[in-house]
Amino acid sequence: MSYRGPKEHGPLASEGREYNDGGRDYDEGLRSREEEEPFDEPEKDKAKTSKVYTAADTLLATEESSMGTHALSPDWSFGINYTLPVFNLQDRDQLVILYAGAHVGVIYNHTSTSQHLLQGHGGPISCLCMSEDRRWLGTADNGREPLLIIWDSYTGIPVHTLFNGPTEGSVIALAFSKDAKYLATLGGGEQQCVHIWDWTNEQDTPLWVANLYSELGFQSYIIFNPGDSTELLSNSDSQVLFYKATEGNLEYIAPYLNDKSFNQSVGSLGQSLFHWRGQQALTATSAGNLVLWDEGEDAAGRNAIKLLPLQREAITVLTSTDRWIVTGDVLGHIKFYDENFRLMSWYSDFSLDAIASISFSKDAAPEPSQDYPESCILADQPFVSRSFVVSTVRATVVHVKTPGGGPQTLLREHCAPLHAVACHPRRPILAMGSHSGILKVCDYNTKLTLASRVYESERIQCLIFDPQGFYVAVGFASGAVHILDASSLHSNAEDCFHFSDNSITHITFSLDSMYLATADTGKAVTVFHLHSSPRSTTQQWQLVGRHISHYKPIRELLFGVHLDSTRPRLLSLAMDRRLVEYDLDSSMEQQLLVLSAERVEQSAVPQCMTWYPPLSTERFLLTASDQHKMKLLNSTTNMCRKTLLGPTYESPVQKMVVLPGSSYTYYLAFITKDKVGLQILPLDGNPYSSLAVVCHPGGVSQLVCSFDGRFVFTSGGADGTVLRWRINPHALQATAALGGSHLDPFYALLEGGRGGTLCREMEDLFYYCQLRHQGIDSMAPRQVSTSIPLTEVPFLMRALGFFPSEQEHPPRASPSEQGVTGIGLQ
Repeated sequence: MSYRGPKEHGPLASEGREYNDGGRDYDEGLRSREEEEPFDEPEKDKAKTSKVYTAADTLLATEESSMGTHALSPDWSFGINYTLPVFNLQDRDQLVILYAGAHVGVIYNHTSTSQHLLQGHGGPISCLCMSEDRRWLGTADNGREPLLIIWDSYTGIPVHTLFNGPTEGSVIALAFSKDAKYLATLGGGEQQCVHIWDWTNEQDTPLWVANLYSELGFQSYIIFNPGDSTELLSNSDSQVLFYKATEGNLEYIAPYLNDKSFNQSVGSLGQSLFHWRGQQALTATSAGNLVLWDEGEDAAGRNAIKLLPLQREAITVLTSTDRWIVTGDVLGHIKFYDENFRLMSWYSDFSLDAIASISFSKDAAPEPSQDYPESCILADQPFVSRSFVVSTVRATVVHVKTPGGGPQTLLREHCAPLHAVACHPRRPILAMGSHSGILKVCDYNTKLTLASRVYESERIQCLIFDPQGFYVAVGFASGAVHILDASSLHSNAEDCFHFSDNSITHITFSLDSMYLATADTGKAVTVFHLHSSPRSTTQQWQLVGRHISHYKPIRELLFGVHLDSTRPRLLSLAMDRRLVEYDLDSSMEQQLLVLSAERVEQSAVPQCMTWYPPLSTERFLLTASDQHKMKLLNSTTNMCRKTLLGPTYESPVQKMVVLPGSSYTYYLAFITKDKVGLQILPLDGNPYSSLAVVCHPGGVSQLVCSFDGRFVFTSGGADGTVLRWRINPHALQATAALGGSHLDPFYALLEGGRGGTLCREMEDLFYYCQLRHQGIDSMAPRQVSTSIPLTEVPFLMRALGFFPSEQEHPPRASPSEQGVTGIGLQ
């Protein structure tokens, strides 16, 4: 018995047994191809010289990517989206796999330790697929303007793109037909739909479309019948749908299946596949069963004819290779069955977590030899299978080479949100910590893991190296703080503190490595000092004090030094608009006193703060606000000395870091909600002096730079990924030069430009301010100048529609000073 859908769904449901939906007429598509003009000879010659046309399957592994044309270029991805499958692209001469991380696809060559990043998506990658011959790759994202991109795996070049989302909402599943001619997409919107595209025809309309009813459950998996490209199946956790493409329509049926079908628990449905024998199909369940589908008396569709109890554990992966049916389960076991569902072999000693995906090599298995394991059924007969790649739900990727090869770990990444990232101050070393409790230190040039440590019941929130590179301080979500040896990651019991019940959000060392300060979600700042014991040669960290100095979340915690001194000073900036400095020289035991607290903003909310590089004799603090403004504050008096327009990329700057540079050239790296950018210093408000690119569409949480200023690293928080960005300041300088020189970039910010109405009105008001200052009724000769007194600036601003507060007014100048102090017009 098949479930055909409720009658009340409309005429399509009442007319027959299948759900039908209109699509593009297939014959019309064939006719349109015949009517196309053939390529002329020059076009053919041009095609034969293209990289895609002439590519070999080893080109991508040896080709170096060009980084010279972009100011910021991602060149390595640490981390993996473990919810998506991992594909085995090649394992003959070189071991190459495909996976997703944040918004990029990653082609990782384990043999040469190299990556090629598939860039083009503006949102997190939601699904990916691979053709049978491993030549074509498909990726889709779930961003605001979702894309579907087809890539050539030999060159990494995108060969076809579908813009504005091929379905309503994002695409959640993709599948190529066996000959790679067709591509099926499964939409993830409220109204799910299935599209089948003839992507090789370079058309933006699908051949067939089917809209799905919500009563059938949320479909999340789709696959073609390898023996018939006009047949597909998809399934949710409770319903399997079978599709058939006919002239003009994509029809589907929903066979009936529940616990009453076989008088026993079926379990939630997982992955499905078509059996290579006849018209049968299989679906794995969470109860360890296989549902067998076959054509019954009703030839229009398939029915569930048998429930096969394979095991007790839930089956998470179902696939096939050659003549074997392969399953992976929650215990990390991989089992091979023949076409009669007899267990032929299994792998259970790899100590893996629940299996997330299995991908087999495209190369046929070698001839039988004594290196193969014995078959479970056929005595003295070797079990022959292809090599394969396995991924788990805890972000581990393993390669199993047959015959005789054990598991080779390719990746072991973080499987939880990753917020903590830090760079060593003197060596190419990167430390990463996540909510899974894993702390890993690696060389970001060689990609080798140098040390690691696992905190079983802790979530790492932030970490930092001290300026000498001897210590690593780690802040946890529980409020604990541990100070570790930077080389071994070992710690002593006396170097572990827990003075707060709130999550540590910021942690920083003083420049002399003698002080450590933390800030937590309780709006408190805690300071530790490295003391020398009079009875021992060792030094020990001790609590200086703790102070709740803000009433809103702390945005920045920063150490510096006093002017003309090496004594450290500590400042914090919070969303309460207060800049607080602490007394580190207080003699009061275990009490942290506030030295000063000043309000630095009136209406804007501060987001971050850093020390401005020494580009002048005056020292400054640089702050950024949620109104896209940056301020230079005198480091001693905290007086605002300059306000400038900051980078304007939708969301305000969240964090910024001055890159190490010479005494003449400095650059500022910054992050917004989802972008990383670069800004030329000194700041002048020029919008062409900065650029930004999407780094983590789901939100970027941390930014750090390498000790030599060649790279910046961004962590994506929830996406569990860290991206390394190569910096090319010459490309940024070239971009800034295109915006013009002197005041040309600023005139472009005005409506109408330099000759527009607004600019002319500003000029008239500027000269009128001079008349006001000299006296409207004065008969004396007028002194025309290119500057106006500061006392006239508020009136000029009000005339233009901006009304500064009394605190923002410039100070009243004395009569003798009024003609000297002013702003100029150029």
